[in-house]
Amino acid sequence: MRIIAVVVLAVIGAVGAWLQHDAPGRSAQPRTEFTANNPPAGLPTALTTGQHLNWARCTSPPTARTGYDCAVVKVPLDYRKPDGRTIDVALIRRKATGPNDRRIGSLVLNFGGPGVSGVSALPGFLHQYQPLLDRYDLVSFDPRGVGATIPVRCGKTADDTGYEGADACAEHSGALLPYIGTSQTARDLDLMRYLLGDERLHYFGVSYGTELGAVYAHLYPSHVGRLVLEASVDPTQDHHEEQVAQVKAVQAAFDRFAAHCAARIRHCPTGDGPQEAARRMARLAERLKNKPAPAGDGIKLDANDLAHAVSDYLDLGTDGWPPLAEALTALIDHNDGRPLSQGADDSGSADHAATPSDNSRAAQTAITCADSSLRPDFERLDQNAARIKAASPVFGAAWSTAVYLCYGWPFDGERATPQVKADGAAPVLVVGGTGDPITPYSGALHMARALGDGVGVLLTAQEEGHGTYPQNRCVTEAVDQYLRTGRTPAPGTVCRGSMS
Repeated sequence: MRIIAVVVLAVIGAVGAWLQHDAPGRSAQPRTEFTANNPPAGLPTALTTGQHLNWARCTSPPTARTGYDCAVVKVPLDYRKPDGRTIDVALIRRKATGPNDRRIGSLVLNFGGPGVSGVSALPGFLHQYQPLLDRYDLVSFDPRGVGATIPVRCGKTADDTGYEGADACAEHSGALLPYIGTSQTARDLDLMRYLLGDERLHYFGVSYGTELGAVYAHLYPSHVGRLVLEASVDPTQDHHEEQVAQVKAVQAAFDRFAAHCAARIRHCPTGDGPQEAARRMARLAERLKNKPAPAGDGIKLDANDLAHAVSDYLDLGTDGWPPLAEALTALIDHNDGRPLSQGADDSGSADHAATPSDNSRAAQTAITCADSSLRPDFERLDQNAARIKAASPVFGAAWSTAVYLCYGWPFDGERATPQVKADGAAPVLVVGGTGDPITPYSGALHMARALGDGVGVLLTAQEEGHGTYPQNRCVTEAVDQYLRTGRTPAPGTVCRGSMS
């Protein structure tokens, strides 16, 4: 989840090469394009009324070459200097399939991260949102710093998409780092909204995407249409508080898995319950620390990999429990790390979707550090790391390293916590799962309250796993009704599920 100077003209040229602009339209039925009359204030007309989205057949990623359109939207690099340098934000669209007279507009999707490429992720996650295609164009994008949109570079060279630390980010992407935070991307969203032809933004954000959607609502309350914030982050917690809450939640999810495993799975690899599971995992982590296990293709699985791979299975809810038990058995009994490593890679979590150029680690770090103003000294960082380690016997050590993420970062961050109060906005639907191991349920509670009275509407799902749409039928029906009609569920609505 929240867990980096290239020449901008060269980047824009690369984005242009990524598109084909001569692809004909593919709709057999004449299509009425929408037009908005409320451009973002303060921008030059060249970027608003003088700009149009030139949709064309996508050439990348390969999964988007059939049935998708791609475009770029030109936005200011620095919104404080709207007449200055511009950048291109990469967009992808799947056109609505329903009749023109029933089309509501565009539904803009953000799949989390930060650092997830929407251009890469939309084809892989289209099936989850397919029922909404009768009323909406489904649109996603690469946020600033990600994929084809001014990608940050923090590797050994300017072309390396890996992550070598803050100094490498400063060397290769220093000119971009101050401009890739969430509040800048939220401003990009409003220009996208206008160019897509919508008077109000209709939006579906998952995990980190809830922060982006909430910041948009704060900045543009009168432009809020139908916003869904699913698996919500907690806007009242800073980066370090978030790590403590998250590691407690993933430990609790593992304990529930261990109890189920002991009761229901023959030859359970974690023993007779949560306490024995913690002891076995500690022994396994020590073993992998001394000698990582082979995981195929020359990959080795160490103690940190173990913690994150197990967490990825827990993201899937109860569907991930049987394969997790099998993968742990293979690792414990046969020193085979392939099932655990490969199963985690294939888990399908949007938060772990790769960007086209695979700069997700660098982008996640850069966006987090652009947002967070926390810059404690090393002694305080060590204290925070110790808190996280103490909060979880299985995951604490792996999670504790996140406190050092922005140490030595070359620029100050924006705020300790995001501004999300959105007085006057239309109702925003906030969905939280009581067993979410990555964005704890308390975050959804706090998000609904922080948006303001009459704005944040909480929908609770008694579910395991990170995210509940479309896995939970009750949640899916409530969310789809809201997106189709604007009607929110009744206050206090609770959807039963795997934890009922």
